Amino acid sequence: MVGRLDRWEALLERQLAAAPYVLLVISTVLALLAGSRPWLTVGLAVLAAAWLWLVPRGAVYVTGLVALIGALCTQGVWFASFFGFTGYLHSWHYLKGKWRFAGVTGTAAICSAAYSGGLPEPTPFSILTFLFFTGAIVAGVGLFSFVGEITAERSAERKRMVTQLEQTMRENAGLHAQLLVQAREAGVLDERQRMAAEIHDTLAQGLTGIITQLQAARQGQDWHHVDLAVRLARESLAEARRSVNAVGPGQLEAAPLPEALKDVVDRWNELHGTPAEYTVTGTVRPMHPEVEETLLRTAQEALANVAKHANASRVGLTLSYMEDVVTLDVRDDGIGFDPKLTAFGLTAMRKRVDRLAGTLEIESETGTGTALSASLPAVARG
Repeated sequence: MVGRLDRWEALLERQLAAAPYVLLVISTVLALLAGSRPWLTVGLAVLAAAWLWLVPRGAVYVTGLVALIGALCTQGVWFASFFGFTGYLHSWHYLKGKWRFAGVTGTAAICSAAYSGGLPEPTPFSILTFLFFTGAIVAGVGLFSFVGEITAERSAERKRMVTQLEQTMRENAGLHAQLLVQAREAGVLDERQRMAAEIHDTLAQGLTGIITQLQAARQGQDWHHVDLAVRLARESLAEARRSVNAVGPGQLEAAPLPEALKDVVDRWNELHGTPAEYTVTGTVRPMHPEVEETLLRTAQEALANVAKHANASRVGLTLSYMEDVVTLDVRDDGIGFDPKLTAFGLTAMRKRVDRLAGTLEIESETGTGTALSASLPAVARG
């Protein structure tokens, strides 16, 4: 649509540029047919065409054009009827302010005199009639020219708006491409972080347990530890596959969260031989899968840290269902540590909890054990 309008405007501009020459030719032919003096008429017409073609546009050009229109009108009224419109158009277009009306008035006075057969007689009626027609022509030309200016200004404004819109669309396209790149990079980073957390929570802990059981088997020649190591390897392999496919922990598919946590505590107790107590309080109800997965992974990481670092003789884990939150508390009587540590496991635990608008609090001092509490919104399943 915009391209078609542009073509129409270009065509109109070419037609307006050619119009003065066409009107001049029409006026000359009609004047010659009416019996005007051929050589003088043709000579003035050629001079007018040269003036239109060669003289730069401005006040001098308009003054000469009005004078030529006056000279041509002496050779026939047809020049006032046709070529005179060029004086109106160019006076308004190439002059500014009150000089526009001066040029239009001069052209109108010449054309009115040509229509009347000469200057008005020195009588009030003739003079008033001449002034009336001249004023009417000036008023009409001024009105239509003013409307034309408004239309041209509207057209120019639309062009500016279209240009600005096209520029905005190009900028938006660039921003869209940039956002796609950023989103892709963010997705890659998120997936890397997810895989790192999953590997830490599954493979790393499983491999640590396998190494512990194999070392115990080598020292005590006890095949029971080998069986535990094989079972851990199988479970770790299954969890690794589930992590690659972004599937939740297998324990939560086989049992509700309280039973899955009990199974985690029992296995941990069997692997490490440290007494571990597990308690559930409140009304048990199904939670959103991400809430249950976060609590399960937090328990696994907390128990893994107890086994690797705490040197504890007793561990307690409590799962509490409250009205608006679900809380997991893990306590041990080990050697303690500095809660400000930024180890990967603690950082991953915090990110998991923070992602669900939960809170993770750790209290620990050297020689007094550690207390960890993770609270998540009690978002019901479904």
